[in-house]
Amino acid sequence: MSVPLDIVTDLAHGGRWTSLRGAGREWLWRRTALERDSVSPGDAFVDAGGLEECVPTVRGTPDHGDAWSRPWTREGAADVLHCDRFTLARTLRATADGAEADYVLTADAGFRFVWAAHALLDLSDRALLRLREGAPTRLFPEAAPLLDRAWPDGAPWVEGDWPAPGGLRLDRFGPYDGTAVGAVVDSPHCCVHDDVDRLSLALEADGQPMSIALWRNLGGFPTPHPYRSTGVEPMLGRVFDLAQAGPGDAARVPASGEVRWRLTLATHCRCA
Repeated sequence: MSVPLDIVTDLAHGGRWTSLRGAGREWLWRRTALERDSVSPGDAFVDAGGLEECVPTVRGTPDHGDAWSRPWTREGAADVLHCDRFTLARTLRATADGAEADYVLTADAGFRFVWAAHALLDLSDRALLRLREGAPTRLFPEAAPLLDRAWPDGAPWVEGDWPAPGGLRLDRFGPYDGTAVGAVVDSPHCCVHDDVDRLSLALEADGQPMSIALWRNLGGFPTPHPYRSTGVEPMLGRVFDLAQAGPGDAARVPASGEVRWRLTLATHCRCA
């Protein structure tokens, strides 16, 4: 069954999506983080759950990007973030079968960035993540102890095929087991199956690299007080850290001075 998705955001605290709800189900996982109310640009990331707009990087500096620690403003129908090197505008709307988010990033031509809709989802141990079988998948160093091969010296990532790159099965979220793994899958869309519920996420962006990032934290992060959090993150780019981006690994602003993209969310399966 397809139903609209209602989105609630907190513009004063980083533009974070605090709720994504449809047919009585809340999809976003959240946690109490009172220190989030007083952060400033450059502070260490404070995880309050929900969906963070991570731009121009996810990992690296600044941690989780520039958006989460800055207030956004409402300008007409758009939510707008002004940073030193770029401006990001986001327009959200409900649709008959979910929701759409349209984005416009404005910057000097040649500006490179990674963007991720860093969505931490409230999922059961039985939840599945469906992506294209065999899609190239990058794993990052925290996965090294879990693989069926040695990690190459100095490698920022290794690559395998979805759903089990390096012998590590990633399509099932599973229970708390003390591990935490990040991955980036070369695909513009995915579908989450959790019992009878479905959430599909799809990106459209002309001429830009598109991926689905996965953060499967089953109680392995952070130290010394880990918790379980499961992230499914549509992404422009193919790396978490912009500083590690090679040719084709990051979005790039063209001569027009703007990049446009759309994130579509639906409450029915689009796996076929």
